[in-house]
Amino acid sequence: MTASAPVTQDVITVPRKLPEGGRINLVGLTRDKLRAVLVENGTPEKQAKMRVNQIWQWVYQWGVRDFHAMTNLSKAYRAQLDEKFCIEIPEMVSRQISADGTRKYLVRIAGGHEVEVVYIPETDRGTLCVSSQVGCTLTCSFCHTGTQKLVRNLTAAEIVGQIMMARDDLDEWPQPGVGTGDAGPRLVSNIVLMGMGEPLYNFENVRDAMKIAMDGEGISLSRRRITLSTSGVVPEIGRTAEEIGCMLAVSFHATTDEVRDTLVPINKRWNIDALLAALRAYPSLSNSERITFEYVMLKGVNDSDADARRLVKLISGIPAKINLIPFNEWPGSPYHRSDWDRIEAFADIIYKAGYASPIRTPRGEDIMAACGQLKSATERARKSRKQIEAEAGLKET
Repeated sequence: MTASAPVTQDVITVPRKLPEGGRINLVGLTRDKLRAVLVENGTPEKQAKMRVNQIWQWVYQWGVRDFHAMTNLSKAYRAQLDEKFCIEIPEMVSRQISADGTRKYLVRIAGGHEVEVVYIPETDRGTLCVSSQVGCTLTCSFCHTGTQKLVRNLTAAEIVGQIMMARDDLDEWPQPGVGTGDAGPRLVSNIVLMGMGEPLYNFENVRDAMKIAMDGEGISLSRRRITLSTSGVVPEIGRTAEEIGCMLAVSFHATTDEVRDTLVPINKRWNIDALLAALRAYPSLSNSERITFEYVMLKGVNDSDADARRLVKLISGIPAKINLIPFNEWPGSPYHRSDWDRIEAFADIIYKAGYASPIRTPRGEDIMAACGQLKSATERARKSRKQIEAEAGLKET
């Protein structure tokens, strides 16, 4: 197995221009930005704070998209808003529902690009897996999304809009005058930034979207209900703690630099030692309870007893749990899932060392919605195994 995959794909993010005469989308604007655009477009300074609070609640607490339905605003002001602004979220192109209840949405954003979003229902909660990029900056060789080149970063509106779209589909917006929790457990109770893309290569947009999701007068998700997963963009890890403060997960997947260079090529830029140094600082910065180490189980690649013992030694001193992920195969994949008894033996070594080591139950495999399987439908043309191995930098030895 030879590592020759690129660390990242070179890309320049160009801000999208508003069409001439187009209305400004208020979704995705922070409170400060929302106040600024309202004032710039005719809202008196003295009224701006009140107007921000009113519009914010209508959009993010009640899910209202029509300015004319915002009944605590004057008719004249509603007409003024409707002329200058819009409230738009990504378009749901299709929805697939797995036998286990998992929902996978194909979502179309500005420019006609597509991303996938996954909702995973459980007895006491519901987790929405959100995308942060069209395609992915990285080229992780075991990941289906990584075979799709990065097109562009998603905007804050397109990221928080995925949450709003899922709440639309699940009919979860409360009625005005009804508290968020009065109707029972929330259907979208947890957000994981584990969909398409590397969130920390789109930091500002992800941060703004999560700030909106955490705002207590809107979607109102606790920061402990939001988990950001990174492949190891070391310079942004401390910033995540300071500016977002959510829970952190790391796509670790290997216990030596040689193997991780192939599985997660960003390791060639920031190796295991550099990554672990940043992680050791994270819990104290964000007051998080534990770092989650994600570890995909690949047959004959990273699943030996020696790997398990090295993993325990590497993370020593870091408050952590290890999520063991049985590999979810996809068309042309160069890897195979570890045998179940091998996964259990690996988990037992970690558990006996004092760490939680849950084995993640694969969800939505029948609709290609499981971890590592997401890929835009327009990019899902099946490549040959040889093509994928060549692009991933793999060859038999």
